[in-house]
Amino acid sequence: MAATSGGCILTADLPDPALDVPANYKAAAGAPDKALPSLDWWRGFRSQELTVLMEEAQTVNLDIAAAVARIRQADAMAQTAGAALLPNVTGTFSGSRSRSSSNTGVISAGSSIGRGEVTNHVASMSASYEIDFWGKNRDALLAAEETANANRFDRDVVALTTLASVANAWFNVVASQERINIATRNIASAQRIYDAIKARVDAGTGSELDLAQQESVLANQKASVPPLRQALAQNANILATLVARPPERVRLTGGSLGSIAIPRVTPGLPSDLLTQRPDIRRQENQLASATANVGSARAQFFPSIQLTASGGYQSAALAALFTPQSAFFNMAAGLTQPIFDAGRIQANFDLMQARQDEMLQTYRKTVISAFADVDTALTTLKQANERLRLQRIVVTSSRKAFELSERQLRAGTADIVTVLNTQLTLFQAEDSLAQYQLARLLAVVSLYQALGGGWSPKTTEGPANAL
Repeated sequence: MAATSGGCILTADLPDPALDVPANYKAAAGAPDKALPSLDWWRGFRSQELTVLMEEAQTVNLDIAAAVARIRQADAMAQTAGAALLPNVTGTFSGSRSRSSSNTGVISAGSSIGRGEVTNHVASMSASYEIDFWGKNRDALLAAEETANANRFDRDVVALTTLASVANAWFNVVASQERINIATRNIASAQRIYDAIKARVDAGTGSELDLAQQESVLANQKASVPPLRQALAQNANILATLVARPPERVRLTGGSLGSIAIPRVTPGLPSDLLTQRPDIRRQENQLASATANVGSARAQFFPSIQLTASGGYQSAALAALFTPQSAFFNMAAGLTQPIFDAGRIQANFDLMQARQDEMLQTYRKTVISAFADVDTALTTLKQANERLRLQRIVVTSSRKAFELSERQLRAGTADIVTVLNTQLTLFQAEDSLAQYQLARLLAVVSLYQALGGGWSPKTTEGPANAL
């Protein structure tokens, strides 16, 4: 594991994650291709509407905005932690006047008494500084900085997830449109068959049973449309949420599944994945933060050295306040050594060590899960392509069979059972084809996401709005 981006925690300070990095992905075909996805990977689908939605989501998505706000919070906490490394300086100016009886009046330096009245003016400055001899405050600052860096990577994780969600929702919109169009064509086909059978019944050559069966087929096709329209509306609303707009302000053109290009995605080497996924870098920084906290907790076993100093002016008369005669100062040094605290320091140290171990195991799991994600996505895409190839053959043969049976029906030579079977087979085959096309698109998006979506490590320094 590499040293952290800030370069403050050395590699040797971090526990060994003992990663088992495979040489190749099990599901990858052929020799590894080191070409990585581009950061604007969605352009490979060649859809202008999808590109517009993706670009809009990057600027207005509320989850991304919340992640940026968390970066600012972490930066502020890091600044707070860093304040302990610098002296604390305060200034004071005060004036007082009090009255008491002559029997209780007390005369003190810089004060005056007259008829039971006491006047005092003070202008002073004080400073305190803890010598960070054991690195307690430094490690606390490092922990806060690494947490802030982790939040920067978390923003990129949220952005990648958001973009994948936009693509998936838009593909589902297009698929719903496609399936509605298929259902509409199938309804028209079922209506033609129904009319043909009814004509035969009216002529006395058809069966009422045949007509009832076809009526059932027609009704089933019509009943399939409302759920598809509901799915279309749901996915359109998901897109509206992702681009932070009310549903009524989102107008989608959509398109057809067949017009969407399928980009070629190369997975590269598994070892490259460690620097391609922001969630891995996030966990790496969280582990670094936990390691720094262990160091800070360890330093609490040792003495703390505090330096204090103060100085200023004190006078009964305001006009004489800033004269050499009114000046005063003092300096002090103190050492505090924990002796007995009922095990509080030891318990806190044990807690930080346990958290470090938790972050270590989480980091290892994140890396292993990343390898599994890529391999699963590769397998899913491969099988989706194969299913789609076979389903196209099914659709072609089913359409041919249905067209033949429809011609025979009109010629009066077809068996009605054969007509019913061929049309149902075609309806199901066309709908399945649309679903398999959608599955392939979702598999491509999943592979892009598993590979980090073209992400590469950026600097973790600078303000949140730099992202």
